[in-house]
Amino acid sequence: MARRGADRGASDRKRSERRQESVSATVDGGLAELVPDRERPRAWTLLLDGAPQSHVDLDDPAYLSFEYQRRLGHVIDLAGPAGRPLQVVHLGGGAFTLARYIAASRPRSTQQIVEIDAPLVQLVRRELPLDPQARIRVRSADARAGLGRIQDGWADLVIADVFGGARTPAHLTSVEFLAEVRRVLKPGGQYAANLADGPPLAHLRGQIATAASLFPELALAADPTVWRGRRFGNAVLVASDLPIAVADLTRRVASDPHPGRVEQGRALADFTGGAAVVTDAGAKPSPAPPPDAFS
Repeated sequence: MARRGADRGASDRKRSERRQESVSATVDGGLAELVPDRERPRAWTLLLDGAPQSHVDLDDPAYLSFEYQRRLGHVIDLAGPAGRPLQVVHLGGGAFTLARYIAASRPRSTQQIVEIDAPLVQLVRRELPLDPQARIRVRSADARAGLGRIQDGWADLVIADVFGGARTPAHLTSVEFLAEVRRVLKPGGQYAANLADGPPLAHLRGQIATAASLFPELALAADPTVWRGRRFGNAVLVASDLPIAVADLTRRVASDPHPGRVEQGRALADFTGGAAVVTDAGAKPSPAPPPDAFS
């Protein structure tokens, strides 16, 4: 069995090394492209309709290239003692970057990925195969519907990174959605979300207010220019019932190649500025990025 696994891995490696050009396919979300990273032999960037979604290095799954994925990686690293297995739900799959990261950094973790785009899942599985030994289950379903099928108190960590047409769907922005997240989390578990917004940051403020209505502990990591409302960008929101390791998270985010800032407590409440809690009845998708956001 070990020899067969080694042969399969060698075959996958040779196949990937031969592939020097982009791979594209029409999926439910539009045109998916896997573009090779010229600086890393077995690394690929997933684009959907030209918007970068994920970066994966098959030789080094612990390598996180995208700024927001590095920040989610910090949250993962601080979610428990180093190396301890976690039970994780990923809402949104992309190229399974963070699931691969957890499998590499926390062996024996059990993970569930919920990704609505079945053709995208098939493309990623075929071109960027998962380690067959990793405990990763991929389910093709709507993120909220898939979350509803997970048992109470199962997850140490729920990670939301869901975009359709570069926008988070409205039904994944509401207090009712976050109530489902909280139901799935273990006591003291954490919710981490990749949020995207630009001036005047109304969506981001509303998401913080909505999370604060259910979770007593919050932190937000973002680039300083995003904090100041100078450009469209990503922010990583972390929420929990128990205190978050904010000091450690702050140090890690500040030491990233593109340093960011972390806020919590009164500073975060002041930033939110009395924004209203988002409900299903009034929920809207996150704003569309400007045309030059990915140039």
